[in-house]
Parts: sequence; C-alpha cells; structure tokens
Amino acid sequence: MFNRPYEIERKYLIHYPDLCLLKDIYKDFKKTEIEQLYLDDKEKSRIRKAVSDGKTRYIKTVKRKISDITRIEAEEDITAEEFNKLSGSVLNGFNKIVKTRYSFGFCGHIIEIDVFPFWNDRAFLEVELEDENEEIVLPEEISVIKEVTFDKRYTNRALAQKIPYDNL
Repeated sequence: MFNRPYEIERKYLIHYPDLCLLKDIYKDFKKTEIEQLYLDDKEKSRIRKAVSDGKTRYIKTVKRKISDITRIEAEEDITAEEFNKLSGSVLNGFNKIVKTRYSFGFCGHIIEIDVFPFWNDRAFLEVELEDENEEIVLPEEISVIKEVTFDKRYTNRALAQKIPYDNL
C-alpha cells in the first residue's frame, strides 16, 4: 500500500479467525501461499516464494531495524532458479516457514493475517502504518489475544527457529 523503502508495522497474536466470514465481508479478501527461508549471508536476508491467483513471485528481502516498529526494507524480485539456488544457503538451525496469508483493506490500511500449519488456535495479524504513533482500529470480527510487536518470540525469523506454544 505504501511506496517507500521502510515499513512501520504492528503485530498481534489473534485467535484463529473465521476466514469464511472475513471473505464474505471484505470483497478485496486475498489469499497468498508463502514459503520463506532465512539465508546464511552477511545481510541476514530472506527469500520468499509467494503464490496468489495462480501466479508465483520470488522475492529476496533485506530488513534493517530502526525501532521495534520501523524497519528499512529492500525487496527485489528474483527468478525461480535464483530462489532454488539460494535455498541451499539456509541459516543453520532455521526451518522453512510455511504460511497462508489472507489480506484485505480496512479503515485505510491493509490487514494481513498469517495462518501457520503448526497452530490451529491462533494466527498473526499485521497492519502497516504511516506513522509509529498512529491509532489502530482492527475489525471487530478479529479476536486479539495480545499485541506482540515488541515480543521477539513472535517474529517470523524467531518462528523459523522455535515455535512458541504459550497457553491462551
């Protein structure tokens, strides 16, 4: 949604959403299947295969932390061949992240919900902001457990190493 070299994002742990209800309510509801790997390189980059509407996109991303909420993000499209070659350079001890991302517009933002095969009772909700102090309104159909923007256990990078199973 925003065309800039950085992202300002808040992240929430939510109860597993009613995806059929969300699809019925939000006409721009979109589904993307994602495979994500973290590379053993000096940039601490990741590669991603994203499949949506029958189209596959391969992306290499490098993020640099500015604050807990803001990161500089550089993305570039890569070929399937480059993706497959880079897949051989995964960080030791890091597993592939597989997730389904559902996204839709709400109150001027794009809501992204990531559903993982290792959880059947919870998911992530992320919303990108224009400003770190921006007020956030989330859809009433979403049941938030807690904000995890500042909890390092809930980054995708951390999930590639260890999945938290704290009680809800």
